[in-house]
Amino acid sequence: MSKIMIVVGHPHRATFCEAIGKTYARGAASAGHDAKLFLLAEMDFDAILHYGYRREQPLEPDLRIAYETLASCNHLVLIFPLWCGDMPAMLKGFIERILQPDLIARENTENAMNWHIFANKTARIVMTMEMPVSIYRWWYGGHALKLLTRNILHFIGIKPVRHTLYGMIGTSKPATRERWLREIEALGKAAN
Repeated sequence: MSKIMIVVGHPHRATFCEAIGKTYARGAASAGHDAKLFLLAEMDFDAILHYGYRREQPLEPDLRIAYETLASCNHLVLIFPLWCGDMPAMLKGFIERILQPDLIARENTENAMNWHIFANKTARIVMTMEMPVSIYRWWYGGHALKLLTRNILHFIGIKPVRHTLYGMIGTSKPATRERWLREIEALGKAAN
C-alpha cells in the first residue's frame, strides 16, 4: 500500500483538474492505497513567500497538514493547468511555502549541501493545456515541466518523476475526457 499526496493546483473549483484529482484518488482508494487529496482552491493560506528564505514564515493550519502529508507520503501527484507557460501562481506559492522550513534549516546546518529533503519519494505531474501537447513539448520546450521536475522535485530528492499531459482541453470531446479519466484512475490504482 502506498501513501499518496494529490495536489490540485487550480485556483478554481469544479474544473477538469479537480475531476482528475478526484478520479486519481478514487482509483488509489479502490486499490487499497492511502490517498489524500488537497484542492488548493479550498485551502486557506497565503501563497506569497513574504520574506523569501531569509526567515521562516509560519505555516497556516492547512499548510501544516499539507506539509505533514508530504513528509509522510511516498508518492506525490501534482495536477495543474498550464497558464502563461507555467503553473498557476497559487501552486508555485504552495510549493515555496511548504518547502520553506526545510530549506531554511538546511542552509543553517552542516547538511547544507544535501538538499534531498524528500528522498525515497516518487511523483507524477499531470498538466492540462489549451494547445496540442506536441507543440508544448517541442516548440516551447516543456518549460514548466522541466522547471518542476528538475529544479524543484529532483532538487529535493523526489525521483523518478513521471508526466501525463493533456492538450486541447477546451475543445476536447466528452468521450476523450472520459478516456483520459479512465487512464488517470488506472494510474491511481497503480500508485503511479
